[in-house]
Amino acid sequence: MNRKKEVLILGFALFAMFFGAGNLIFPPSLGIEMGKDWLLAGIGFLLTGVGLPLLGVLAFTKVGRLEDFSVKISSRFNTLYCTALVLVIGPLFAIPRTGATTFEMGVLPSFPNTDPKMLSIITAVLFFGLTLILVIRESKITDIIGKFLTPIILVILAAIAILGITGDIGTAVDKHITSVFSKGFVSGYQTMDALASVIFGVVIVKGLEGKGITDEKEQRYFLSGSGLIAAIGLGLIYFSLMFLGAKVSGVGTFSTTSAALYLAEVTLGSAGKIAFGICVATACLTTSVGLVAISSDWFSRFTPISYKVWSVIICVFSGVVAIEGVDFIVKLSVPVLCILYPVTIILILLNIFGVSHVLVYRLATYTTLVVITLEVGASTFGITSLSNALLNIPLAKEGFVWVLPCLISIIIGSVAAPIRKAAKLKAKTEK
Repeated sequence: MNRKKEVLILGFALFAMFFGAGNLIFPPSLGIEMGKDWLLAGIGFLLTGVGLPLLGVLAFTKVGRLEDFSVKISSRFNTLYCTALVLVIGPLFAIPRTGATTFEMGVLPSFPNTDPKMLSIITAVLFFGLTLILVIRESKITDIIGKFLTPIILVILAAIAILGITGDIGTAVDKHITSVFSKGFVSGYQTMDALASVIFGVVIVKGLEGKGITDEKEQRYFLSGSGLIAAIGLGLIYFSLMFLGAKVSGVGTFSTTSAALYLAEVTLGSAGKIAFGICVATACLTTSVGLVAISSDWFSRFTPISYKVWSVIICVFSGVVAIEGVDFIVKLSVPVLCILYPVTIILILLNIFGVSHVLVYRLATYTTLVVITLEVGASTFGITSLSNALLNIPLAKEGFVWVLPCLISIIIGSVAAPIRKAAKLKAKTEK
């Protein structure tokens, strides 16, 4: 086996798995929002948009199976947590977002004089109808589309980046933003790649095992090497799009999808904008098919409803949500992602470092979950007294209210777990 060649192939595979429409529409929006402060925000975005997903994949050299990812807390918690992941990267947010992005980037620019609402309904029906057909028939057309579209999109992105960086498309303005790093960090949640990495990790590790690579050190070698390749690719795309977004930050206000389209138009012209939108929209189809298949498979395991029926339910539900548009879906997803991501961060890190004590897992996870839920609840429902109380926690004003409580719970758990184990052993011996 040529190890370097295998690492390179796996690196491109990882990149393709994480690369999607969400990776294209959020970086330029963040650059526009941050203006001159785009770089610091970009570092935060890179941590959650690239670093964390790769750690999530790497964690599966320790875990092995999705069913074991958080089982140390409890099997019931693991089932609920994994179901929440599937819902978020499935019918609640990610799947509807593919349909909405298809409409806003691929369809609407080509039919500017048509009633947008009616056009969005027609697009949703056709998009999710085609998704359903491809999912049920298990067609390989999405793989073919993906293999051709990804290189085309990358070529278009390279052209946008080069022309945008070298051209005079604007100048970054000072937006006077506070907590820049944490806003970039939280914005990275919207890629949902860290959540997807928990699912992708199973696929990658099983692929390595299928090639006879079962040793944990060997798996780490392949995953870390390929992860570096994927990280470089995603990082270059993110930073170039954020920089270009910052350059046009003084132009005006953009919706989530219109920022990327504006960059395409200002660098490539109207034809380039339409071509870019159609490529991204078609790429959304491959993502939609994959996510519907994953979601349908998961729910069919725990219910008497068949895979095909779940596929129909998910496509219909996603189509209805998609009609409301990308900005609506993003706004809806923020509270959920702000709760789910910190919990995922903790679980990934605990698995990466091979923490064995169940008490540490439980204290760290439940403490993080409670604190972040209180913060999100206070912010969402306008409970000022609770918000002010939570702001007294160190790092809370920077957007990381859960970090210190989590660290304290890990320390307590690490000290208490051996004592608890010794006490149980002593009681057992005395019997």
